[in-house]
Amino acid sequence: MAFIRHPKDFFAGLLFIAFGVAAIVIGSNYALGTAARMGPGYFPRILGLLLIALGLALALRALRLEGPPVPRFVWRPLLVVLGSVLAFGLMVNHAGVVVSTILLIVAASAASHEFRLRESLIAGVALAALAVGVFVIGLKLQLPIWPPMFTS
Repeated sequence: MAFIRHPKDFFAGLLFIAFGVAAIVIGSNYALGTAARMGPGYFPRILGLLLIALGLALALRALRLEGPPVPRFVWRPLLVVLGSVLAFGLMVNHAGVVVSTILLIVAASAASHEFRLRESLIAGVALAALAVGVFVIGLKLQLPIWPPMFTS
C-alpha cells in the first residue's frame, strides 16, 4: 500500500466505483431506451458510469498527491445517529411528528463532541415545523402532528 499516497481519496474513489457498479447492475434489469426516449434503466446506468468515472479520477489522483492517513473509525456516532433514526421510525405514529422530530434531532446531535442542548432544541423545533409543513400539510401524509393524548 506504499504506492497509495492519499488513502482517504483512494478509498473514497473505490466507494464511488462500488456505488457506480451497483447502480449499473441494478439498472441492467430495466429497459435502457434512447437519449430521446429514456427508459427506466437509462438514468441508473448513466449515473453509474459517471460515478465510476469520478471514482477512477479520485483513486488515480490519490496515487499522485500526498494526503493524510485514514483516521481510526469511531463507532459511537454512527450507532447514536442510526439508533435515533430507528427510534424516530418506531415512535412517530405514537408520539407525533413534532415530538419525534425534536427527539431525533437532539439524540442525533448528541453524537457530536460539539453537542449543545439549547442549539439542538432550537434546530429540532425548526425542523419539526418544517417536517409538519412539508409532510403533513404539503404532502398530506397521514401522520399525527402531536401525541394522541394532546389532541383528544
